[in-house]
Amino acid sequence: MALEVLFIGGSGNISEACSNLAHQRGMRLTLLNRGRRSADLPAGLGHIQADINDAPAAKAALAGRSFDVVVNWIAFLPEQVERDIDLFAGRCSQYIFISSASAYQKPPRHYLVTESTPLENPYWEYSRNKAACEARLERAYKETGFPYTVVRPSLTYSRFMLPAATGGHDYTLIERMRAGKKIVVHGDGTSLWVMTHHRDFALGFTGVLGNKQAIGQAYHITSDEVLNWDQIYTTMAEAAGVKPHFVHVPTDLIARTVPEWGPGLLGDKAWSLVFDNSKIKKLVPEFKAVIPFSAGMKEWVDWMDADPRHRGISPEANDAQERILQAYERSGI
Repeated sequence: MALEVLFIGGSGNISEACSNLAHQRGMRLTLLNRGRRSADLPAGLGHIQADINDAPAAKAALAGRSFDVVVNWIAFLPEQVERDIDLFAGRCSQYIFISSASAYQKPPRHYLVTESTPLENPYWEYSRNKAACEARLERAYKETGFPYTVVRPSLTYSRFMLPAATGGHDYTLIERMRAGKKIVVHGDGTSLWVMTHHRDFALGFTGVLGNKQAIGQAYHITSDEVLNWDQIYTTMAEAAGVKPHFVHVPTDLIARTVPEWGPGLLGDKAWSLVFDNSKIKKLVPEFKAVIPFSAGMKEWVDWMDADPRHRGISPEANDAQERILQAYERSGI
């Protein structure tokens, strides 16, 4: 019998690929969302139009429904998880919380991250909230048997999101590169990072759905390809057919100049991290990330170039780049 699966969200950066693959594998997938975002999703999916953050409306929309698996792609706070525990207790056999690999210990005591690496991030409130959500689910599992699984993506990209540490997540950096403008790179560009294509993530993720061995467990799902940030930005430039002009700027100077970029750098991307995917591979033996970053970026740039409507540019990100460059020049570092 086909799995009955509910995705809360389901049309975003990571979840779109997971929705497509779940459908291809014959799962009976229903999306609960506000219906405000267009996505390349297959025909035949169920849809419940509701705002999950409006608890009474969501409860009414789900009246009489139960599912084998519920996945919440858009829960960020412990109170949202608390609402879900109340809403889905006794109505699903597995509840999957999408956490974040950014919750892992910063600064890291070891560059190789496993699922047992502590969740300690003093720099980023987003990450601490994700860790608090996980703690609440673990407590619910111990106290009442609430059947949770945690999945921790790291930087996972698609055509919706360009995998940049600075400069926004749209076409802005490519536009700057093609215009011959300087690009800010945090630190000296040598810290290690992992970029994961959303279709690769989906291959591991769909193997978690309905898997009883995953109850009460946490998994990260990432590529095994390790690059430094100079390589990442160079690969982006090569896909765009240009030579980049990097300016390496100390991370703390970036954080002081553009405070909104600070937590995501100091609490995540400024550190060298490599993820040990042994646990997800043991659970889902077929999982293997096969899309190299160079191929993913070529696909992304081709999609952007195919239609001017795809090429969103952020004036705020451009302004931030210029402010950082000016601050760096003034610093005399």
